[in-house]
Amino acid sequence: MEFPMSLPLIGILRGITPDEVVEVGEALLDAGIERIEVPLNSPEPLESIRRLSEALGERALIGAGTVLHVSQVREVHAVGGRLVVSPNCRPAVIEESRRLGMVSLPGIVTPSEAFDALDAGASGLKLFPAVQVGIEGMKALRAVLPSGTELYAVGGIDAGNFGEWRAAGVAGAGLGSALYKPGRSAAEVGAKARELVAAWQLAEVPLRLG
Repeated sequence: MEFPMSLPLIGILRGITPDEVVEVGEALLDAGIERIEVPLNSPEPLESIRRLSEALGERALIGAGTVLHVSQVREVHAVGGRLVVSPNCRPAVIEESRRLGMVSLPGIVTPSEAFDALDAGASGLKLFPAVQVGIEGMKALRAVLPSGTELYAVGGIDAGNFGEWRAAGVAGAGLGSALYKPGRSAAEVGAKARELVAAWQLAEVPLRLG
């Protein structure tokens, strides 16, 4: 399953609870963010993913972050999730995600991890933590990746540096604490989302995918 999107931004709702997740998800969709992940170290993450998938699954790509094991991939799939995001590169997790028709975004830092992930069938790559690799490191990695590889920067990327990362060739971004923190209301998250979407659009540059 691939899921065409207008904006390559992923809303990361770490720490969210099931009772608030649908309202927050609606706020993200209203702002234009159509990819939403609930990290598995959140309270009752599978219940949150189930509720999001039932309410918004026809309009958004819903799934889990911090997915470390094949068993977790199956659990996310069983509650309707179709997105698997990991902080690391584990080929078995990628392969199971793809076998189940899910979008797989494993975390990578090095070229070896990147190519192992792609060989396993990854839909795209999550550069994490992006702040550790930096702009110059990302440019060097981008230069050796196959043309068209979707590379998402996560960790240390926000409205203040979207332009630099986009100019260097990143395809998208994962938005965590810049977007959502526990205790933030749906209205507050929606306002943050609109600010981030506007900043991303203002930073639009031709991407060098070669």
